[in-house]
Amino acid sequence: MCWSATADLVAGTAIASVGAVCVARTRRAGDLPLAALPLLLGAHQLVEAQVWHTGGGTGAATVAWAVIALPVLAVWVPVGVRCTVPRRTGRRVTPVVAVGVVTAAFLAHALVTHPVRAEIRGHTMAYVIGLPHAELLVAGYLIATVGALLLSGDRRLTGLGILTGAGALMCWLLWRLEFVSTWCALAAVCSVVLYGWLRTRPTPRPVLPAWDARH
Repeated sequence: MCWSATADLVAGTAIASVGAVCVARTRRAGDLPLAALPLLLGAHQLVEAQVWHTGGGTGAATVAWAVIALPVLAVWVPVGVRCTVPRRTGRRVTPVVAVGVVTAAFLAHALVTHPVRAEIRGHTMAYVIGLPHAELLVAGYLIATVGALLLSGDRRLTGLGILTGAGALMCWLLWRLEFVSTWCALAAVCSVVLYGWLRTRPTPRPVLPAWDARH
């Protein structure tokens, strides 16, 4: 979420570009979901640019924004963490993945059964969604996304979790005051952190044929 259509277009293009570089640098199949996360975040910003252009409302762009922001990310982030961490660490991330799946199911049901409306409020875009048990769903969402990063056992991903949690709180406060939407800035910073994480990932060793291993 940015403060204008232009800001969303610029941020979305930049974030998606970082995502393309991240995917190109990926050497491990398990790293691909997290590497592609900036691509998803960039697309999300571009979708919101369309929401700005249409003046908000209940159109297809508004629904697409909500689908990415809510059920998709609630599953994408914990699954991405689960795919990239070692098997031993993955055991403690698995319950968080389950929380994400359950949360995403309830969020998807809410989006199907309740209309989503976008409202321009100064330099912010508000999305009005009728979420039942909203507090529980928000808690599940944060556990699935921020919690998965904190439990990853990877120093950089843990730092990303701390950054995401603190940044989300600050962005929410600014948005709540209807001052300015700064979520796109947080997405950009997180994308750069993910790029730095990928640069430190070791290149997997090629698997030699059995006859080579014996000699």
